[in-house]
Amino acid sequence: MSHDLSLDDLVTEFLLSTCQLCLQSRNIYDVRAARLCSGVATVHSRDDDTKLAFIPLTTGSVAEFYIGPILPYVGDIDVMFYCNTRLAIPRGHPPPTLLPAEFHNYVKVVEITDSHLPGYVYLELRYLLTQCSDDDNYNAVQYDRGQYLTNQLLSAEEEIHGPATVYHLKCKLSELSVDRVACVRCLMWPSQVADWPT
Repeated sequence: MSHDLSLDDLVTEFLLSTCQLCLQSRNIYDVRAARLCSGVATVHSRDDDTKLAFIPLTTGSVAEFYIGPILPYVGDIDVMFYCNTRLAIPRGHPPPTLLPAEFHNYVKVVEITDSHLPGYVYLELRYLLTQCSDDDNYNAVQYDRGQYLTNQLLSAEEEIHGPATVYHLKCKLSELSVDRVACVRCLMWPSQVADWPT
């Protein structure tokens, strides 16, 4: 008896039988992604501020799922990272007075405003938060309007690819593309991405 499956059923069956959660390192891509994240996490500022930190997160296919037959042909690793001295808030919201422990004792706060391009926003520098020495609260000083945050992390070996900077990691047998995306942490879900969960 012939069992006819639709294309959707075939793809679903393939993905369910070949994908599994990446609970531990299983391949060279996981190891390289972890190495890249540790490299980002150990970067400090030029003035040797040991409290300044870049917090990395491996994203994309390497982090989210494991497809045995396909992953070796994807050929890139995606790393997002944010700095603990920057925070984004939706336009019109007051600056926070309390922050999670990983934030620095001074934090530049940018306001998220719509841009003329769908899916893109401007990040306008609005406040400088400084942590009080007697408690964990932050005080805010307002910046003049018109200063915007830009991505200035591009090095000579990298190229721009959308919001990412791309560089090529040379390995023994191949060259691996690495997409790095500098991010700004936001403690609430911005209205500009309200429809993303659906």
